[in-house]
Amino acid sequence: MSGPRPPAERGADLLLGAYLDYRADLAALTRAAAGHFARRDWAAAHDDAVERLAVYRRRLDAAIAGLGDLFGDALRRKPAWRELKAAFRPRAGELIDGELAETFFNSATRRVFSTDGIDPEIEFVSPTASLPEASAGAEECDHFPCAAGLEALLRDLLDRHRPGCGWEDLERDVALGAEAIRRAFPGREISGAELVRSPFFRGQGAYLVGRLLGPGLHQPLLLALTNPGGSVRLDAVLTAEDEVSIVFSFTRSYFFVEARRPAALVRFLKAIMPRKPVAELYNSLGFNKHGKTEHYRALLHHLESTDARFVIARGERGMVMVVFELEGFDSVFKIIRDRFEYPKSTTRAEVMGKYRLVFEHDRAGRLVDAQEFEHLVFARERFAPDLLDELAAKTSGTVRIEADAVHFDHLYTERRLVPLDVYLREAPPEAAGAAVLDFGQTLRDLAATDIFPGDLLLKNFGVTRHHRVVFYDYDELCRVTDCSFRDLPTPATDEEETAGEAWFYVDEKDIFPEEFIRFFGIPAPLRETFLAAHRDLLRASFWRALQEDHRRGVYHDVLPYAESRRLHRG
Repeated sequence: MSGPRPPAERGADLLLGAYLDYRADLAALTRAAAGHFARRDWAAAHDDAVERLAVYRRRLDAAIAGLGDLFGDALRRKPAWRELKAAFRPRAGELIDGELAETFFNSATRRVFSTDGIDPEIEFVSPTASLPEASAGAEECDHFPCAAGLEALLRDLLDRHRPGCGWEDLERDVALGAEAIRRAFPGREISGAELVRSPFFRGQGAYLVGRLLGPGLHQPLLLALTNPGGSVRLDAVLTAEDEVSIVFSFTRSYFFVEARRPAALVRFLKAIMPRKPVAELYNSLGFNKHGKTEHYRALLHHLESTDARFVIARGERGMVMVVFELEGFDSVFKIIRDRFEYPKSTTRAEVMGKYRLVFEHDRAGRLVDAQEFEHLVFARERFAPDLLDELAAKTSGTVRIEADAVHFDHLYTERRLVPLDVYLREAPPEAAGAAVLDFGQTLRDLAATDIFPGDLLLKNFGVTRHHRVVFYDYDELCRVTDCSFRDLPTPATDEEETAGEAWFYVDEKDIFPEEFIRFFGIPAPLRETFLAAHRDLLRASFWRALQEDHRRGVYHDVLPYAESRRLHRG
């Protein structure tokens, strides 16, 4: 008769069970997403998107509480975790998503120990991305031949989805979609297509993702579906890598998609978007914790394979954050300063709350996804002297500089962008004009999702490699519905008209859009370009109308592709 199992075995089972419960929670939310899309229940879709971000922590909290009951005080000693890791390894190895299970284990150990850097004794460590070396995710796809022509192929692809509410006009959309593909590849032979089995749901859209196949052809294929009035239509056919990459942007909220083999699905997505970092692809699928793991591994790999140094980032110095970058690495690192420069009056807790709001909100393609890290440590020799001076002077409360190492209690990482003010100075006139127009569209897109940037200076916006303008400085960000948009009062006397300061009462929430053009800092030659397209942004009535929409529960969807790509316009 066997005795009771060792605590490490029972603890490993407990952690594994918590991880499987987390995956089951995600699966249930993903199944619900299809129903929300079919019923046009955008409020439920939004609520589930927020709920999905909470389930990881909830399951992790329960697991750690259970381990505390099992191990008692020994839980805070490394020998217990060495045994837990040894027992957990074969269990994770049996899973088709074992890389995510190992990240869940690491989340537990870091919660208990707050480890500086990494500790291979009690954490799963890999120096490189964990994608399999097998086929490029083909096991996550179905293959469709193109023996009977493009219309038949597209009909087969769309029929794979079969929305619960039915198609608005399937044959019409098949014809439009096939013609769009012919225009994209004139004279090219298309022999078939691969399509990821599960649709991708986000906001008010659904997406079928795959690639077109033919002699010398492995082109991305994304079929964008909308539900404007109770039945589904094919809204756009995207076949360019850059267009598909924008749909999967780091400025977008995460998809709901069934991903039984996450690494295989990421590998397929990487095949059709080769410039997209593995970490961002995991994030886009809703596995942001593992995305953070992959991002950190990529950072360590860059440090180990290059002599790159951490240096102060381009652009104006921040009043709230110290921002630096690693040479050759496509991220910036942001640390909240000990004290904020005048006129900033916010607090550290409020700044962190703004980042949390962005994490949970519809980012609408205009807010940069930020990854939050704690307890990182890097070799001091990798830091430029002026950056060390900046950190010592402005962040000593959360950064500890030692003889051979620099310790960070807390920081955020974001994708590195060209600050908009820098871009406008350096770009050719045509590109600068396009950026100014997109800056105005950025304000519109953010407002449509109930976000007001607060600080409208150009230095707080950046330009991506796709030449899209996005917002990345969140310390004054707020909801549009929390603001009071007012018209400037008309002066009644000469004294009021010439007064150097406001002669009327101004509340702290009052905002006067007529004054925006003074605060933007748009160079004079480009100001008329902006005003010709976006003058209505300078009217309080524009903002008040959006406030009323948000208060009535109207959900504005910001499409992740150009209006010109839509099959149905007008």
